[in-house]
Amino acid sequence: MKAIILEDIANIETNPLKISEVEIPKISENEVLIEIYTCGICHTDLHIVEGDIPLKKKPLILGHQIVGKVVQKGNNVMNFNIGDRVGVPWLNSTCGKCSYCLNNKENLCDNAKFTGYDVDGGYAEYNKINYNFTYKIPENFTDESAAPLLCAGIIGYRALKISDIKPNCRLGLYGFGASAHIAIQIARYWGCDVYVFSRSKKHRKLAEDLGAKWVGATNEKSPVKLDSAISFAPAGEIVPLALQNLDKGGTLALAGIYTTPIPQFEYNLIYQERCIRSVANSTRDDAIEFLKIAGLVPVKVEFETYDLKDANNALKLLKDGKINGAGVLVVK
Repeated sequence: MKAIILEDIANIETNPLKISEVEIPKISENEVLIEIYTCGICHTDLHIVEGDIPLKKKPLILGHQIVGKVVQKGNNVMNFNIGDRVGVPWLNSTCGKCSYCLNNKENLCDNAKFTGYDVDGGYAEYNKINYNFTYKIPENFTDESAAPLLCAGIIGYRALKISDIKPNCRLGLYGFGASAHIAIQIARYWGCDVYVFSRSKKHRKLAEDLGAKWVGATNEKSPVKLDSAISFAPAGEIVPLALQNLDKGGTLALAGIYTTPIPQFEYNLIYQERCIRSVANSTRDDAIEFLKIAGLVPVKVEFETYDLKDANNALKLLKDGKINGAGVLVVK
């Protein structure tokens, strides 16, 4: 099969991803083989390429927002048939035995494996995965619009939960890329007023189109105090800015897998029970809940498509903030 291979970390400007021919994965009795149609691109992919987070596997096939159809299944596979359209997200497997798994915190599993990081991902024509970590895609999404649901959507949904936002309350979103443009639609569905902070005029316009109550630059003061906020941007300097806009008892969720250092700030920014929480991965329940609500809203996914062979260029555009909504690689 054709696959895009990362041999070692490098600046994305050097075009480190190379197209190659590799063996089609062989499945076990609990796995399905998926013929890939599309795969979303993500800032996590970029952080892996450039070494912001450690590279665990070499060579590596990136990609953890996979949409395709089941073409083979193991003898123990239930719930899926040949030809079913399915999705594969970031969480690839867990041990099921550690204290986190046993206490409904499998996203923190000590032995978790992640798609396109610990194991090969979706920048390829085929992928294999345990059927317990595979999901049917709602019928009202195309292959292209479904791909961003598998990470941008699921992580955005978990970030909403971690931020402790309640229906009809005020939510701030910092950074308005793939995750935020989906999260705002869930928040609006819950009756929330959403205030969006972004350095990009293009992204602020998209936020307005999706129902933002107010939009402004990242360093602007919110016109009202916020009940909750989420930072999707990998920029530590946003933390004190967001805390300044947060009301008493509010929660700021940090939704990135990586961020630059958080600068020193005065204690009064977290006094009065303001809280900072990070978002780490997601659970299978998050995926199931989100895909259900995404179909009900229904979420409208803004995306731009690229051929698989153009993965380097797509990640460059992502790095420069030049993709409106989500970026999707088209494999088939």
